[in-house]
Amino acid sequence: MTTVTALRQSPEELRIQPLVAPLGAEVHGLDGRLDPSPQQIIAIKQALRDHHILIFKNQRLEDEQFLRFTSWFGSVFQPHPDFAVLSSGTDGKAPDIVKVANTEGGELGHFALPAHSDHQWTPTPSAGSLLYALEVPEQGGETSWTNLVLAYSALDEDTRREIDGLKLINYNPFVRLREGYNLGITYRTPDIDPIQGTEHPLVRTHPESGKRLLFLSVHTEVEIPGYDPERGAALVARLRKHLQNPRFSYIHRWQVGDIVYWDNQATLHARNAFPANQRRRMKRISLAGSRPF
Repeated sequence: MTTVTALRQSPEELRIQPLVAPLGAEVHGLDGRLDPSPQQIIAIKQALRDHHILIFKNQRLEDEQFLRFTSWFGSVFQPHPDFAVLSSGTDGKAPDIVKVANTEGGELGHFALPAHSDHQWTPTPSAGSLLYALEVPEQGGETSWTNLVLAYSALDEDTRREIDGLKLINYNPFVRLREGYNLGITYRTPDIDPIQGTEHPLVRTHPESGKRLLFLSVHTEVEIPGYDPERGAALVARLRKHLQNPRFSYIHRWQVGDIVYWDNQATLHARNAFPANQRRRMKRISLAGSRPF
């Protein structure tokens, strides 16, 4: 990668404005082409812990500038070589910048995507991602984020007591795709062949804030080890219904130049469908994370 140098901007220009929503804040007075000051980097990291998603408006970055801006917040996520993820190559590596687009060479098309946490089936899921909008459709294509800390705290005491010590096996959807399985499987039962997956806590502790959160996507193949399958499937279905309560979510209507930085350890994200004849072109950089605990 070519080294990019940038002028540093004044820390006084930064302003963080919380959204009137269950999560999220807009960051004003920051140009991603310029190096942030130490005070700005600390303020942005703290704001992400507080608000879970940050929105940077009116950005105009080349790829090298986007990578440099992202590097202030962590290293680029690379999957374990034997765990396939979106855009994985034959060598097991993923590109630093993933093209999320329905245009040529892009990923994920124009269909709706249910609320999920990225790379949850890997040993060390990504800590966060930055998604940069280059073209947006006239209709649809919005992204929603769910506050998993708020969702956990809103559970009744009996449910929290029941799930606090449980583990959850998250199975790799790319294995099912490769083998031609129906991705409608949302809970693995003994009659379904097992595939690659990783066991993580169902309720994880955020590695920076220390807050407890419900670490569950709403439409992925999972299993609670040691649980009766019928009981486990019923519990997961109940928790997923809870997660889809709108009072935990914020819907973002994209504009060209938006960069949204989200904490993948504390949120789910989903996408609305949009017309196939309209263009939605974005670029995503994910940041390395740690093993959930």
